[in-house]
Amino acid sequence: MYTVALRMLVGDRAKYLGLIFSIAFATMLMSNQVSIFIGLMTRTANQIIDVQEADLWVMDPRSHYVDEVEPLTDTQLYRVRGIDGVEWATPFLKSTSVIRAPNTLQLTILMGVDDATLTGAPTRMLLGSVEDLKHPDAIIIDRAGYQFVWPGEPLAIGKEVELNDRRAVIVGICEARAPYATFPIVYSKYSDALNYIGRTRKQLSYVLVRADPGQDLQELKKRIVGATGLAALTWREFMWKTISYYLSRTGIPVNFGITVALGFIVGAAVSAQTFYIFVLENLRQFGALKAIGVSDATILRMILLQATIVAIVGYAFGIALCAGFFEITTRVAVHLRGFVLSWEVMVGTAAIVIAIAAIASFASVRKVMVLDPAIVFRG
Repeated sequence: MYTVALRMLVGDRAKYLGLIFSIAFATMLMSNQVSIFIGLMTRTANQIIDVQEADLWVMDPRSHYVDEVEPLTDTQLYRVRGIDGVEWATPFLKSTSVIRAPNTLQLTILMGVDDATLTGAPTRMLLGSVEDLKHPDAIIIDRAGYQFVWPGEPLAIGKEVELNDRRAVIVGICEARAPYATFPIVYSKYSDALNYIGRTRKQLSYVLVRADPGQDLQELKKRIVGATGLAALTWREFMWKTISYYLSRTGIPVNFGITVALGFIVGAAVSAQTFYIFVLENLRQFGALKAIGVSDATILRMILLQATIVAIVGYAFGIALCAGFFEITTRVAVHLRGFVLSWEVMVGTAAIVIAIAAIASFASVRKVMVLDPAIVFRG
């Protein structure tokens, strides 16, 4: 009977392809938009995620997200260092500056890391070494930023640029996670970064803290807050605080939510309608099966098999299209890096496709269950 069900399904090529297309379209649209949304939200916190060494970020309590910086004083850095349970605390600067190359003017994200320990420096180097950052006027730029400043040129170190009218030499090229705004990311020593943005009374953005081994981070946070009046967050807490800010203060979730909902509605409506019509047009065949003694349970399994095949093939095409989209776009457009199709999105989309297939099949099952086998003998 199952072979008969499959022949009935693929016998009408136009409707079969229509069912496959509707499921594939819904899969592609939902997985694509959810992946872009996740990638976009992750970008808002990538500069936090890239700092692997610190257990805690200490900041002004009024800061809502990583780009909203209220500078601290050096005195506050020293007070954090004196708190019990702190193994080390280093300064960290996050700001912007304009990089000037012979033919380019480009706003950059400037990251100033501790001169002595280089805490916060990039960990994935493509050219050069992180230790080269200790040389005079040395900076490290991320790969995408290098291609923005020198488009079409091969990666190379030794190039000279200007930051705030000061000379800087590229001693390394790294791979960094994409920021929310597609600006180049430049790393320098903290002392050099102060010159690249211009001296002001307070310039320290964050204090990065490593806790003593075995130290309870929540207890250490309370001691830092009590002793300094500043806020102390783990990198994960700070990441989610930043993401939450963008979720609550921008229209991004609404826009992407509408698109995903449209994908579900269009996919469910088109596939359910097409599958319902497909079943109606095969009522005589189902009636003939009933007339020769095939049970309702067997016919129900035949319909579910047809819906399952449509869901699997449509999902496979849709998810393959989505994966191909990200593979191609991230290769040809460096500013789109970081957008990927994760397994969580694939699983979530599969669950929704199962729901769509269930809607499509059960909408037509009742019609077959109440079918009179005598329909076969009518004109």
